[in-house]
Amino acid sequence: QVELVESGGGLVQAGGSLRLSCAASGRAFSSYFMGWFRQAPGKEREFVAAMSWSGYSTHYANSVKGRFTISRDNAKNTVYLQMNSLKPEDTAVYYCATLLEDRDYVDFSSYDYWGQGTQVTVSS
Repeated sequence: QVELVESGGGLVQAGGSLRLSCAASGRAFSSYFMGWFRQAPGKEREFVAAMSWSGYSTHYANSVKGRFTISRDNAKNTVYLQMNSLKPEDTAVYYCATLLEDRDYVDFSSYDYWGQGTQVTVSS
């Protein structure tokens, strides 16, 4: 059984930082990629970042490149998303997801399992 649990969301002022965590259990931690997505009200779910389980491959959306960093701690079976220089347009529900096979890591429909999401709100 696969379970993903996000935490770390909250309210922060523009320019501030947050670190999201995604605790994975079961088969999730031997997946092909782990990804972070976000969804703002009235908008489609969009790709934020992804990391291969080897750790050698990381990818970011252009909108977050240079501000967000994805990382992992194998000992804790946890993936992180460090978010710096936050902007009001980063406000969304953030989800982690696991991709079990070699598919397009940018496409949310490629992912097999999802966490429940954590709200991030950035005030101006």
